[in-house]
Amino acid sequence: MGAKRHHFVSYVREPARVQRVSQGRERPLTVHHLNQLLLVCSLVLLVAVAAVRISSRSGLPSLLVYLGIGIAMGQDGIGDIHFDNAELTQVIGYAALVVILAEGGLGTKWKEIKPALPAASALALVGVAVSVGVTATAAHYLINLEWRQALIIGAVVSSTDAAAVFSVLRKIPLPARVTGTLEAESGFNDAPVVILVVSFSTAGPVEHWYALIGEIALELAIGAAIGIAVGWLGSWGLRHVALPASGLYPIAVMAIAVTAYAAGALAHGSGFLAVYLAAMAMGNAKLPHWPATRGFADGLGWLAQIGMFVLLGLLVTPHELGDDILPALLIGLVLTMVARPLSVVLCLTPFRVPWQEQTLMSWAGLRGAVPIILATIPMVEGVEASRRIFNIVFVLVVVYTLVQGPTLPWLARKLRLGGDAEAADLGIESAPLERLRGHLLSVAIPDGSRMHGVEVGELRLPAGAGVTLVVREGKSFVPLPTTVLRRGDELLVVATDPVRDAAERRLRAVGRGGKLAGWLGTNGADTGH
Repeated sequence: MGAKRHHFVSYVREPARVQRVSQGRERPLTVHHLNQLLLVCSLVLLVAVAAVRISSRSGLPSLLVYLGIGIAMGQDGIGDIHFDNAELTQVIGYAALVVILAEGGLGTKWKEIKPALPAASALALVGVAVSVGVTATAAHYLINLEWRQALIIGAVVSSTDAAAVFSVLRKIPLPARVTGTLEAESGFNDAPVVILVVSFSTAGPVEHWYALIGEIALELAIGAAIGIAVGWLGSWGLRHVALPASGLYPIAVMAIAVTAYAAGALAHGSGFLAVYLAAMAMGNAKLPHWPATRGFADGLGWLAQIGMFVLLGLLVTPHELGDDILPALLIGLVLTMVARPLSVVLCLTPFRVPWQEQTLMSWAGLRGAVPIILATIPMVEGVEASRRIFNIVFVLVVVYTLVQGPTLPWLARKLRLGGDAEAADLGIESAPLERLRGHLLSVAIPDGSRMHGVEVGELRLPAGAGVTLVVREGKSFVPLPTTVLRRGDELLVVATDPVRDAAERRLRAVGRGGKLAGWLGTNGADTGH
């Protein structure tokens, strides 16, 4: 690879300074400037939050709304803000991606992606290679780009976005293999794609392809090892150390996830893979105060997406996009109709995935924030025609998200992949009672739970655990063994430390299978959050 190649994990530089006076000194930030900045940022956030309602009704991914806000604030919009700092955009984009990957990892259920892990890994590695090769070849011959520029475009657009996919499929229950494969693929493929983009941007075409494969494999291995280790150690610590306030648990979880990214990056591994795996390890470890942690991470994820997309919208110059619309449409057509389907067929056919599922996953390869952020790397590196690359990628992401997003639910129904929703899982939050050597479980019974109609005595909790309080329609009471539980009830279950896990397994089993869960074969072994 040579000394010229930089590891992508150490690629983020210190942001360039953007405000200078004529003498070369920085303009100081005063309280007045801070007040103006806070007002603008808060108004943008409020508009973005309100826009989520629009995107949810229309079925469009929210990224388009946020990009539109940034464009409207830019130099061609009503805001007339001139912003062209690609390096600052890249740094903030990397930071936002860390938060987004952490939130995604925390919400990934191991029981769902475990069966799909081999197929997802194949898509994230072999599928990316196929997509890069096909797309780069098309870019070279169809729009006359040099091979270096063509390879950069091919790598940039090869990463999928789970947030964009599930934002339009959230109302359609899909087979677990489909959701698990798409979710795991999107979490895994960011790392090799970033390595490829940085490699092509800093050194051009690689003479020895096997050296590049070796570097990618090494960085992924380092990142995976660090992510799993940090996630396991963090989970163990949070389960055995009772913090004085429940609000500290979400902060600690996010800090551990960011630690995994930084440790992986400093070790010249894949920091993005490290943060995703660390977050996934913690997300499946039954941590205390889990609903509060998920809510906090979800809020941070939204904030990161809003800030990142608005900034990307500011960076683009709409009046410069005209000449790049046709090339973007051609590259996008090859990507969606040739590269992605070919990747899916080659990677999933050996796993005997039905053609209906392959068809949906081929069309569900939505592109989101990652390609646009990665398109800033050649701009920072000074690659020739880098601004054209950025414009092509921007148009491609916007246009094909508009086309694919609304049609995904329709395609899923046509392929008959949408079925009846499974019984809703219980929301169980655990608070450790360290001095009492026990746990207080807060159990919320959702609408779809089969615990509805079950008597308290029929829960058959293990000795050492019992329902101590029921909250129903805002009123609380101490239940009797004959008290019938209803949808919407909240239960407080006290369990001693030795039977805490068994009590939760039993509660989840009844939530899935009703009072006859034990005899019908339904159990609570899979305790996803």
